[in-house]
Amino acid sequence: MIFSFGMQNKTVRQLRKNQNLTAKEVAWKLKLDTIDILKVDDMKLKDVPEPLKTKITPVLRGDSLNKVPW
Repeated sequence: MIFSFGMQNKTVRQLRKNQNLTAKEVAWKLKLDTIDILKVDDMKLKDVPEPLKTKITPVLRGDSLNKVPW
């Protein structure tokens, strides 16, 4: 968790906007309902409940961008 140390104090909305993602897009990537993302949108990442936190962290960190085929 050394690399995501600065992410822990930011809200989910800030991290989502930094990746240029809407709540609907994040929910689609995680196969969740949009309302689940909107519930934690104003929470800091460190305050998000653990099962959702482990799912949402790679998306907000931008790990999916590392798998671009070019």
